[in-house]
Amino acid sequence: MTYKRNEKGLLEKTDYKFNEDGSVDWRSMIDPKHLYPNKGWFESRGEPMPRSPEGLADNQLLIKLSGIKELAKLRGFDGVRYEVIKCEKDHVAVKCRIHWIPNFESGMYYSLKEGDEDYFNSRVAFEDIANATTENTSSFAQKFLETIAANRAFVRCVRNFLNVHIVGADEIDSSQGNTSPPATKEVKRPDKLSPINLLMEKVDLGEEDFSTFKDILRGLWKNKQYQNEKAADWESWDDIPKREVVKILGIID
Repeated sequence: MTYKRNEKGLLEKTDYKFNEDGSVDWRSMIDPKHLYPNKGWFESRGEPMPRSPEGLADNQLLIKLSGIKELAKLRGFDGVRYEVIKCEKDHVAVKCRIHWIPNFESGMYYSLKEGDEDYFNSRVAFEDIANATTENTSSFAQKFLETIAANRAFVRCVRNFLNVHIVGADEIDSSQGNTSPPATKEVKRPDKLSPINLLMEKVDLGEEDFSTFKDILRGLWKNKQYQNEKAADWESWDDIPKREVVKILGIID
């Protein structure tokens, strides 16, 4: 899909929110559907868990990976590069570098086109680093430390560049021994013994974490353990056919 932008680098037909200084208020551009209460924050303080993210402060919220990806798309970028800084059995560190397209915030307008003399220099490069270890992940995620680390680095790179202070769900320490409890992966389905519930429990992911599961599937594809072209079209747990759930369970068991 091609997104049309105006001369300032902003998407057409998009209602942008702005700060008093004229810059884009990227925090306000997050669709509430990508936010949910950080259960760990409330549990660690003995406070009741809110039913919705409405009215909560940024430090009481988590943002889904889908929300981070949407923010990156809104801002606009033309390159993402990952560099594995450390890769050991129990510790992986990855650096993410994003090349953002020129816009009015970076001092250059989008009217510059690729091939123009100043186009490359007008791009803004920003990078951040994150790790995944056996001490800050849990259960099945420990088999995909590289994927988890890459996701965390991408999330931090986008958040820090756009000045968004809501922690990404992928950044949360999901180990059982952490001092700040993560958002609990609750499975709110009537049949706890259904194949999809068993899969969610096996990979230690909840309803809100399907995007992370898709990254796990990409890892399985890369390792030629599970290859199904239709998986790219799955957008929720309920989109996975029961027979495919059984196949995946057999692979990761």
